[in-house]
Amino acid sequence: MSGVVGAVALCRRLTRRRLRSRPRLFAFLLEMFSTFQICACTNELSLLGNVEPKPHTALTLTYGFTVLHGLTLAGSTCNPCGTLQPMWGGATSPRMGGLKIAAQFVAAVLARAFMHFIWSLEMAEPHLGALSQGCSSPMQTTEMQAFCIELLFSVVFQLAVLRAESVTPKYRVHLLALLITMLVYAG
Repeated sequence: MSGVVGAVALCRRLTRRRLRSRPRLFAFLLEMFSTFQICACTNELSLLGNVEPKPHTALTLTYGFTVLHGLTLAGSTCNPCGTLQPMWGGATSPRMGGLKIAAQFVAAVLARAFMHFIWSLEMAEPHLGALSQGCSSPMQTTEMQAFCIELLFSVVFQLAVLRAESVTPKYRVHLLALLITMLVYAG
């Protein structure tokens, strides 16, 4: 995961230096690299979350990587809903919003393929047999209950994000990481 974070930081830096004069390509690549980092790390965290002691390992990693993403990916939304909100508010044009959402989907597909390749190398113990296990559902509830929980937690998180805009950025990232960790645990 540190390799992915380092590579994305390098790519974001190069993009900022070389492509400022081409705003659409610049925005597409920044959003794509940022979303790639989050998706790749989330895929890896899904494996590492099963490491003992449960749930302490998963929650610690969730908090730590949320802080890391918050500090290293400033200016990126990495989520279609996060892109749609400013678009509906008029702060982002529909063309730029669509471009960022396309970048997010491209990055998600690339991250999934990349992580499958990494897991096939079986470099770490959690990777052993990860591909043969396939995707398992961590939900221990019905789909309707999971939908309601996701809806409730999304509203809580969005309201907290709007309220946290007045908090100093260096504290905001920890506040939001703590909230995400608490919502993951509660969910």
